[in-house]
Amino acid sequence: MRPRSTNTVLPPETAVTPSLPRRLDGSGSVCSQHRRRRIFLQYIAQYIVLSGFTEGGNISMRHHLFLLQTLSALSILCASSAFAEAPGFSRDEKGAIIASLDTTLNANYAFPDIARKIRPVLQEHLKKGAYDSATTKAAFASKLTDDLIKVSGDLHFLVATDPEWIAEFKAKAKPALKAKIRQEEASRLEETNFGFDEVARLAGNIGYIRFSYFADPEFAYDTAASVMRFVGNTDALIIDLRYNNGGHLEMAQFIASYFFSSEKDQLLFDYYYNEDGKRIQRGQWVLPGLPGKRMVDKPVYILTGSTSFSSAEWFSYAMKKLGRATLIGERTAGGAHPVARKPLNDDFFVQVPIGQIQDPVDHGDFEGVGVQPDIASPSIRALPVAHKLALEHLAKTDDARRTEFAWLLPGLTAAIERPHIDAATLTKAVGKYEGRQIILDNGTLYYIWRDRFRVALEPIGPDLFAVEGVSDFRYRLHTLNGKVTALERVNKDGSIQRYPRLD
Repeated sequence: MRPRSTNTVLPPETAVTPSLPRRLDGSGSVCSQHRRRRIFLQYIAQYIVLSGFTEGGNISMRHHLFLLQTLSALSILCASSAFAEAPGFSRDEKGAIIASLDTTLNANYAFPDIARKIRPVLQEHLKKGAYDSATTKAAFASKLTDDLIKVSGDLHFLVATDPEWIAEFKAKAKPALKAKIRQEEASRLEETNFGFDEVARLAGNIGYIRFSYFADPEFAYDTAASVMRFVGNTDALIIDLRYNNGGHLEMAQFIASYFFSSEKDQLLFDYYYNEDGKRIQRGQWVLPGLPGKRMVDKPVYILTGSTSFSSAEWFSYAMKKLGRATLIGERTAGGAHPVARKPLNDDFFVQVPIGQIQDPVDHGDFEGVGVQPDIASPSIRALPVAHKLALEHLAKTDDARRTEFAWLLPGLTAAIERPHIDAATLTKAVGKYEGRQIILDNGTLYYIWRDRFRVALEPIGPDLFAVEGVSDFRYRLHTLNGKVTALERVNKDGSIQRYPRLD
């Protein structure tokens, strides 16, 4: 029996580094080559007309000065990102978007009282010119996102521009295009294996599943079932959600159902949500039919981190509350509310929290506070910690394999208690940089964004650091005269973004 799917909870922005939620930076493009050439030729033509050539080919000092001023002005214009921006984004246009946002929130946001508080704040900011510096749509969207989160305390809010998605959203109302769009969506999800990044049998017959989002079961059913079959014969299971940004609750329901008996009804969580102004209630229960074997007695360990978000948190929370998993790692991000994307116009959309979810035990949730692990560990060390715990548990119940476990445990201990790096050599990296900061905590450097999302930095060379859970970029310290002046993001493709030091 395949679980029903809805579109009320979205897959993550996979843009996404698989690990961290992204922020639009609103940076402008550089002055285009054709535009530079056109302006340059216009100035030179003006220069020639004004100057002419004297006998002997000499040019007057006045014309020399004009040429120098011309070239100077040209260099300034082409150095300015604003020069390459689209035409100005007016206050009236921004006001129209805020009005549309207000209408959308009043119709869909799960908390009407908070929705009514948002518009006055945004209008006041608009009136006082707080948005005047946002000369691009992306920059304005980023400021709106910040303000929505600040007023509501709800990390699910996101305003962004995506004309292509909005066109697709509107096209879905047309039956002729709906099937085509769904097929294109399925193809995109296939390219990421529906979020399943790794499935393995670790030493000691411990199953391991790592996935970066909960895909729509309508598309991912067969892949998810294959993953669960693969780990069906293991003696314990580790589910890695440290870098999982959420997605469809129906996939969380499908996977969780493997760890409960089908002989009795078991509620996983109650789901209350708003859809176009209507309040809807729906319970999500353990599914009665599944492909492959259930694992009702298998020890389960779930790895969590500060970037575990939304459905990843609900899966962890429900499994913990129902006594079916041990959580290891760090407190999760604290995004308990299901969301939906809603267009604001042909360019802008808002990701809005449309409901609430409650656990079946004490009817609580974790919005804004996160899910606490049972065993606290830096998330970067959580896997060897869980692996070691699983083996230690098995060693107590399987005398025949104690020698095997005794051989494996020292290696895991070394992976957990890595050689200590002298803090003095790392202190120079500590500080505030544009939009982010680096701290030193118990001998480990941590990169912090928005005062909430925190990932470890591991030294891999002089002034170069690997980022926990990320494989496509690193951070490098930029030094001048022995002092760190900036933090550089070094991408896999060789490009670099620099964030100046602020302290």
